[in-house]
Amino acid sequence: MSALPEGGPTRALLVRALLYFALWIVVDQSAKTANLVVGLLASATATWASLKLLPPASGRVRLGLLLLLLPRFLWQSLVAGTDVARRAFALRLRLQPGFVDYPVGLPRGSARNAFELIASLMPGSVPSGETKETIEFHCLDTRQPVVEQLAAEERAYARALQPGPRHG
Repeated sequence: MSALPEGGPTRALLVRALLYFALWIVVDQSAKTANLVVGLLASATATWASLKLLPPASGRVRLGLLLLLLPRFLWQSLVAGTDVARRAFALRLRLQPGFVDYPVGLPRGSARNAFELIASLMPGSVPSGETKETIEFHCLDTRQPVVEQLAAEERAYARALQPGPRHG
């Protein structure tokens, strides 16, 4: 049985407050009472702002699967960054910049916005526009399998957004 409420705004409030306070602890790295009080106030303010700016949505994020994306993202960023550096220092640039339309499966909203953010952090492509069905990416080299790479990223990201088994 979970110690947190099953869903809705109460769960979102508690999860966000705990995450903001945990972030405060990591950044502050002290156990001084005054700092903890400031951290609680900052966490409460951040929680309130996040609930106003991004109200809880239906659905569920599988945090464990989302965290498993981190090594994948770091590896691909390293590979892509090395490729960009190699091309930048080459005597003759082997680039074919241009735009690629990616047929996205995620609906417009926070999940799609987060996917665009993840994709924008990977060197070599950046989202530059969108329609209901596609995201337009500006790419350093359109000869690369950009659409296939984005599809693999979206599949991995979407798995972390699928509802997990209910416990209780």
